[in-house]
Amino acid sequence: MQTPRTSLRRKPDRGAYDAATVHAILDEALVCHLGFAVDGQPYVIPTIHARRDDRLYVHGAVANRMLRVLQGGAPCCLTVTLVDGIVLARSAFHHSVNYRSVVVLARAQEVESGSEKEEALTAIVEKTMRGRSARCRAPSAAELRAVKVLRLPLDEASAKLRTGPPIDDEPDYALPHWAGVIPLRTVAGEPEPDPRLARDAIFPHDLARDVGGTEAARAAR
Repeated sequence: MQTPRTSLRRKPDRGAYDAATVHAILDEALVCHLGFAVDGQPYVIPTIHARRDDRLYVHGAVANRMLRVLQGGAPCCLTVTLVDGIVLARSAFHHSVNYRSVVVLARAQEVESGSEKEEALTAIVEKTMRGRSARCRAPSAAELRAVKVLRLPLDEASAKLRTGPPIDDEPDYALPHWAGVIPLRTVAGEPEPDPRLARDAIFPHDLARDVGGTEAARAAR
């Protein structure tokens, strides 16, 4: 995954290029940001993604401008960031955050195979909540025609991570200011039923537990 374009130049010790690290961050992130340019104007759009092996999938309406541009082979940059904590240092200059991030450089391809398209859309639903695809109506033929799915290879990708306590200038360690890390995490709240929920709808008691993320992320919650 490491190429000259994805090699970290600033703080290279925070970089990671192995598939396991990159995949884990992509899998845990619920939202990605997809950057591309149209007539010299850059755009960065948030969207949902899902990974299958070494491919990343995004989707949207057939008329979606972003997807129309990208399916034509325009270069794009996809990023995700997970913020794990606020790092409070003794000096204002050294305040930071602990994070895990991934940058993917790619040219997208439209998924034309019906079976791969359905698998990609199922993966996106499963990304939001494990097991959800079996608890809802499958897409109709008309709905599948109304949706475009793009595939991004993970041939060029890098991860960057920061962990641990603040790093202050040596003289500042004697200062009386509190320093350390305030951990942050995303948690699922109490489910809010749709006001038009059918009377016989069965509440899945594992709903909150299975929202988003990877097995490791869910276990950490």
